[in-house]
Amino acid sequence: MGALLDTHALIWWLDGDLRVSQRLRKRLSTPDEDVFVSAASAWEIATKARLGKLTAPKALLADFAGAVETLGFLPLPIDLRHGQEAGQMRGAHRDPFDSMLAAQARVEHLTLVSADPAFQMLGVATFW
Repeated sequence: MGALLDTHALIWWLDGDLRVSQRLRKRLSTPDEDVFVSAASAWEIATKARLGKLTAPKALLADFAGAVETLGFLPLPIDLRHGQEAGQMRGAHRDPFDSMLAAQARVEHLTLVSADPAFQMLGVATFW
């Protein structure tokens, strides 16, 4: 099973934040673990940075796709199945970015890498 990074997990990974445990670093650095970054995270980071609600790493603001590729992660576009799943999700998260990440994780059978316990209530496999 692959992994999908929650937006905060991506930012903390890039910043070398100590909240990313050694256990998590080891898992995400394993060559046979496909690690995905959602287009929803690009949208969330750009939106929150524009609104002054987030100070994002400059690499992500300058060239999100290039930064993801440099990190060795894979892009995950949003498609119609993801949109439908997000809209139909029971107990939908109030944050539309999180709802989309949960939907993508469910549809693509990915483990969501997140410190946010709200995802477990949505029936999403998580790892932190």
